[in-house]
Amino acid sequence: MGTSFLSSEEYDELAHKHYDTGDYDQALHVLRDGIAQYPDSVLLQVGLGYTRIAREEYAWARQCFERALELDSEYEDAWVGLGETLLKFGRVEDALSCFAQIDEMGLGDDLELGLTVGRALYREGLFTDARARFAALSTTHADSAELAAARGYTLHALGDDLGARRELRRAIKLDGDLHEARIYLSHLLHDRGDLRGALTELEQVPPAEHWDTLSIWRYIELKTQLDGVAEDDSWFAPWRETLAELDEEPDDVDHLLAEVEASFEGVVDEQAAAALELSAQMDFMMKVLGPPAPPSATAEADTETHRIRTAEGSVFEGSWDDIVRGMRDACGEPALSVGTFLRRAARQIHERTGREVPSHTAEAFLKASARMGLLRIER
Repeated sequence: MGTSFLSSEEYDELAHKHYDTGDYDQALHVLRDGIAQYPDSVLLQVGLGYTRIAREEYAWARQCFERALELDSEYEDAWVGLGETLLKFGRVEDALSCFAQIDEMGLGDDLELGLTVGRALYREGLFTDARARFAALSTTHADSAELAAARGYTLHALGDDLGARRELRRAIKLDGDLHEARIYLSHLLHDRGDLRGALTELEQVPPAEHWDTLSIWRYIELKTQLDGVAEDDSWFAPWRETLAELDEEPDDVDHLLAEVEASFEGVVDEQAAAALELSAQMDFMMKVLGPPAPPSATAEADTETHRIRTAEGSVFEGSWDDIVRGMRDACGEPALSVGTFLRRAARQIHERTGREVPSHTAEAFLKASARMGLLRIER
C-alpha cells in the first residue's frame, strides 16, 4: 500500500509498529519517506533519531536530534535523545546538560522521560547519576512498578543488594506480571543462598516469559534439587521448549555473517547507496569528534598500563584494549574482534546476572565489571 497520502503522525505510527517488532530497517524506510513528505516534522526527526540509535548509528542519530531541536528548541524528547547519543561519544557533561533541559522546562517529574534518561545513564555505567534520577522520580511516582524495578537494578549495580531486593519486591507487589524484575530478584536470592526463595520467584514466571537461559536452567536445577522432580520429567517440557528457542537465537557473529552475506546479495544501486550513507556518516563523525589525536598523544594513551585480576585469579596487564585482547585470547577466541568479544561477554554477563554491562569501549566494560565484583582493577 502506498504511503504518499499519510500524515506525519501516521508515518510515525507506522514506523513505531516496525520499531516495536525489531524491524529497524523498515522503520527507517518509513521515516525517510515521511521526512521526504514533511521535512519540518520534529516528530519524524526524533523518531528517526531513535531508530538510528537502535541501529547503533550514533552520529546520524545526533544529527537527527540536533535537526529536531533546530525546528523546536523545546521538544523534550529531542533533548533526551541528544543526551543519550552524546553518552555514546563519552560526552558525559554535555549529555547531563541536555538532560538538565528537561528539568528547566518543568518536566523533571515526567515518568516516561525520567525513566528514559535514567536507563540511558545506567546503560553507560553512570549508576550514581541514574540512582539520583530515579530517586527524584520516586517522590511523585511511588506507585510505578517500572520505576521501582529500575531503582532495584541500579542499587544492585552500586553494591546495595539489600536495597535492591527491597525495591524489586516492591516492584513485583505493584505489578505481579513484571517478570523481568521477578527473575532478577530470584538471581539475587540465589546468590545470597536463599534457594527456596529463588525457586518461589521463578515458579511464578511463565516459561515463555523467560528471556535468558540462565533463569531456565536455574529453575530446572532448583526444582530437581528442592522438590525432587526428575530432570526428564514432562513437567519441564514447556521450559525446555523455551530453552531451545533461546539457544537458537543467532549471536553477534551470526548477525555479522548474515550482514556480510546480505551485502553480496544486494543490487549495485543498494550497495552504492549504503556506501554513500556510510561515507556521509563518517564525515559527520569527523565533525562531531574532531580530527584524530596527533601520534604522540595517541601513543601516550596506548602505553598507559593497567592491571586487572579476575575472580578466578588470572592477571592481565596493558592498556584497556590490551587487557580485553588478553581475556579474549585466554577464552580461546583470538579470531574475534575486540568489539564482538565485548558484546558477547556483556551479553553473557547479562544472562548470568540480569545486569547490563556497557560494551562500547574496553575501559567502560572493565570498570563496570569491576563495580560488579567480577574482577579487580589493581592499577
